[in-house]
Amino acid sequence: MNLLYCGDGNIEDGVIISVLSFCKNVNEPLNVYLVTASVTNGKTVRHSLSPDFALLLEEKIKEYNENNKVTLIDISDEFNENKPYANMDTRFTPCCMLRLYTDMLDEIPERVLYIDNDVICRKNPSDFYYQKMDNFELAGVLDYYGSWFFKHRLFKRDYINSGVLLLNMKKIRQTGLFEKSRKRCAEIEMFMPDQSALNKLSAYKKICPRKYNEQRKLHKDTVFQHFTTSFRFFPWFHTVTVKPWNITGMHETLKLFCYDNILNEYLSVKEKYNHERAI
Repeated sequence: MNLLYCGDGNIEDGVIISVLSFCKNVNEPLNVYLVTASVTNGKTVRHSLSPDFALLLEEKIKEYNENNKVTLIDISDEFNENKPYANMDTRFTPCCMLRLYTDMLDEIPERVLYIDNDVICRKNPSDFYYQKMDNFELAGVLDYYGSWFFKHRLFKRDYINSGVLLLNMKKIRQTGLFEKSRKRCAEIEMFMPDQSALNKLSAYKKICPRKYNEQRKLHKDTVFQHFTTSFRFFPWFHTVTVKPWNITGMHETLKLFCYDNILNEYLSVKEKYNHERAI
């Protein structure tokens, strides 16, 4: 199973937790692709994921299956030569758009599952991963909130959340979806730029059941739980944002304890990584 994560060094915690969750629910070998970049935007400098991190992650996941593998791909040059200029200063970091560059990378296989770093795998996702994709560029789940407000057809909800996407890279390269999305991100400022571009430009997307990207509340059939910002109306209207690596928030705010085995293992990995970096 091929997994894709994209971002700078700030995604380390989420990647550890997310990849461990796949290890616990998938029996076949995992090929984990980490696409990263160092980006300077004004006074803000974002550094790539380090080779040391990739090596430590691979060492850990090989404990589950000796054929598990981590491939780190630094695309700093490619990104900085083709920046999404119109969206460099949005509330979303520029590195959120790195996945739009993966069609340029020979290392990325034809079928790959893109996962945001705040997604936890709860059950075996083989049914989702191995679904028929011949005529589709990507498969995903409706955005819980956005699909009500962003529509390309008046009476049909078709706006997907981009946190969990099964990608048909062969089709994407044929249609130029990512290339066109990069161009749009460079020219037009958008809310949630890469997600908006993909929804606007994808002509061949497949909408899948909610259980494959649960963005609101855990259910018995949930396969992927995505820890996005959600709205609460009681006892007052407010937003709630708790990421998996905020273990106190997971326990006290979300009342979630079902991932403690993963989170405890994450803490162990993180402690070892910090210790080795300090030497």
